[in-house]
Amino acid sequence: MKVAIAVDGKSVSQHFGHCEGFNFYEVENSEVKNSHFVPNPGHRPGFLPKYLAEKGINVIITGGMGNTAQVLFKQNGIEVITGATGEADLAMNSYLSGNLESTDEVCERHEHHGECGE
Repeated sequence: MKVAIAVDGKSVSQHFGHCEGFNFYEVENSEVKNSHFVPNPGHRPGFLPKYLAEKGINVIITGGMGNTAQVLFKQNGIEVITGATGEADLAMNSYLSGNLESTDEVCERHEHHGECGE
């Protein structure tokens, strides 16, 4: 299984589409076997869900994400977990231990460029 966490620095990004990048985690038997950072290739409508699906991602974890992006991730077979906060590695550990549940948070603020989740 592959998990991506949207990050800004070492923290879970609170605005998915405009994150600095993604921490990719390869998981086997509930343990992280490998992890690496991938810079955000850019915020374009509908691009990131397909891009991450092509990278083999099964789960995306973030703070906030727009409704359109959530729908597109689900259409690409990727589980969406929103509402995560704090350090990305700690969020990953919480996910693996079954203690990180999605709040189904939908980002509707538009203080960033463009629209949330598009």
